[in-house]
Amino acid sequence: MAEHADDADEFGVLRSKRNATRYQILVEIAERQPAVNQQEVADAIGITAQAVSDYLQDLVAQDYVTKHGRGRYEVTKEGVDWLISQTDELRTFVRHVSEDVIGQVEIESALATTDISEGETVSLTMRDGVLRAMAGDTGGATAVAVTDASPGTDVGVTNFEGVVEYDLGTVTAVSIPQVQNGGSRAVDADRIADLATDHDLVAVAGAEAEAAAAAADLAPDIRFGSAAAVGEAAAKGLDVLLLSATDALSTHTDALRDQNVSYEVVDAAE
Repeated sequence: MAEHADDADEFGVLRSKRNATRYQILVEIAERQPAVNQQEVADAIGITAQAVSDYLQDLVAQDYVTKHGRGRYEVTKEGVDWLISQTDELRTFVRHVSEDVIGQVEIESALATTDISEGETVSLTMRDGVLRAMAGDTGGATAVAVTDASPGTDVGVTNFEGVVEYDLGTVTAVSIPQVQNGGSRAVDADRIADLATDHDLVAVAGAEAEAAAAAADLAPDIRFGSAAAVGEAAAKGLDVLLLSATDALSTHTDALRDQNVSYEVVDAAE
């Protein structure tokens, strides 16, 4: 092993600009070998072709790269081992940042219900599917505001403590026959209108469902991306009436099961 190996082990890719550049060059060589265009490598990592040439000479001297002729290079086993060790260090660092650092400074947005000042403790509640914040620490879930806000505006909050307590919503699904089987004309519009009075939102999936909602004099709240939107709405405490064409119903119920959202399918046939 070359004499610079100890230096490579002592100073990881996160601690040395030289090692960071060497790491990038080794990766580029591994992707392009054996025919390596130094200008392409330089362009890829943002340094000069001369700098790439200098680094290549150093990598060859360290036995991390073998030169087979003009423009032909190959990463050695030692070079691969060094790449793996540095990649493991990067992976550990990224895990630390994502779990220990970002997790501690996570910022959510909420709707202010009172005047709030940056740095003030706020109480959090969930209402109408929206996270809401009010000044003071009287609630079971609190956070710290990172922005100023007035009632009705958004506020950033972090440093959460406690749990925002609210009941999960449910989904009532009505299967609307496909048009060749009667479509919206095969369901009871009055029954659908009655069901809607007990729900916070109406979602439709398919032309037959759109027609059924219109027949019941309902304006859908959710028309696009309904499989995901219905589950998210229920997870935030809203009860949803889902009108779905028969051929699309299983897509929605499968998604609801995956999200552990409670649902029932009811019959609204004439």
